Amino acid sequence: MHRKKFISLLSGALIIPHMNTFSQLKRFTDDLEEQDRKMPVLFIGHGSPMNGIEDNEFSRGWSSVAKDMPVPKAVLVVSAHWFTRGTRITAMDFPKTIHDFGGFPEALFKVEYPAPGDPQLASQTSAMVKTAPVVLDYEWGLDHGEIHFFNDKAVGGSITMTSLKIGG
Repeated sequence: MHRKKFISLLSGALIIPHMNTFSQLKRFTDDLEEQDRKMPVLFIGHGSPMNGIEDNEFSRGWSSVAKDMPVPKAVLVVSAHWFTRGTRITAMDFPKTIHDFGGFPEALFKVEYPAPGDPQLASQTSAMVKTAPVVLDYEWGLDHGEIHFFNDKAVGGSITMTSLKIGG
């Protein structure tokens, strides 16, 4: 699927019903023909920031899904977690990792995902979203909760990531 078509579907709130667990997602993607293989749309709530550094049910689930998925060329994260007004999208070449929390072990603050950004994807996404103006953002970065799933999949931050912040 072309990025433009994917973003159009995403902006129209595409929802795949009955995929509430990792095993349901795996069954869905396993049933796709190889030539028709599509990258899944995932909802990943990071829960406690500690899930990013602990070995637990959540981190093992993320690792399992990551192992069974093809490596994406780029990821568009849709987030309501930025502290800003309006709709914005990261548009820099190398977004920084945001650690916007306190009171956790130092190990959590050391987790980084030095992923390349995709200014072209950000610009295309901004132009395609028709429900609100999307501001290209060159300051914020990737939230710690957006990166934990990808740390197992792409050591060293090789998967391009762009984050779209929705909301008021």
